[in-house]
Amino acid sequence: MKLDRAALDAHPLPPIVDGGKETKGRVLIVAGSREVPGAALLAATAAMRAGAGKLRIATVESITVQLGIAMPEAMVVGLPEDDEGGFTSGAAKAIGGQAEKVDAVVAGPGMMKGEACAKIADALLASDARLALDAALLHSLEPPDGGRSTAPVLLPHVGELAALLDCDEEKIERDPVGCGRRAAELYRSVVLVKGVTSHVVTPEGAVWTYDGGAPGVGVSGSGDVLAGIVGALLARGAEPLTALLWAVWLHGEAGAALGKRIGPIGFLAREMANEVPALLPR
Repeated sequence: MKLDRAALDAHPLPPIVDGGKETKGRVLIVAGSREVPGAALLAATAAMRAGAGKLRIATVESITVQLGIAMPEAMVVGLPEDDEGGFTSGAAKAIGGQAEKVDAVVAGPGMMKGEACAKIADALLASDARLALDAALLHSLEPPDGGRSTAPVLLPHVGELAALLDCDEEKIERDPVGCGRRAAELYRSVVLVKGVTSHVVTPEGAVWTYDGGAPGVGVSGSGDVLAGIVGALLARGAEPLTALLWAVWLHGEAGAALGKRIGPIGFLAREMANEVPALLPR
């Protein structure tokens, strides 16, 4: 199926409600490392631009002050880090506790690979929060033993999807839809297979294809913005499939808008988030 406005009409977002910040959803961003502190900021900004009402960021302790100043809308929780500047395994328990305080969690952008990721993934999967998992966290996932009340959303690029399926990247490039279906079924998740043409795949094998956007969407930090949009829509109450369909479309159309105004390439990932509010349904 083609992912366009007609497809989105069949999967409407929850209506915008008037009221306090709690009514618009609470989102936690688990992201960043000493080397890549900006990933947390990109995801958090995108989450707010996509309508989340209340924001928490859990990151490594060395960058908490900088993030708190750059993102004054957020509560920033600093957690223990290792010598390389990534989360320690001991951070997993605290992250699980933070997840119980929110409606949705985005985890993975800018995180360093390591054994801590597996423990963080386990803690999040054990929580009741809706989940969008990305980047380093995907290298540590194992097929689940049991189900969750809501399926996680997985956001792999080709290399991360290859890691999830324990295969080479050439196989993903030859059959992106087939590999996406296998991952969605194996991990009981809604999966985005990223690419120039992207595919949203469900555990039941349904597929939506998006080929819009602009060449400039393929730029550093773009995936962090996408993850933040997904998290916000989950926090606002959208089902995982609905959140991912809308996020892919919003992300691509934000790039298309910048492509028309600035040029097909050369715009920044952080500029994409600013385009999202005007694209959201009224």
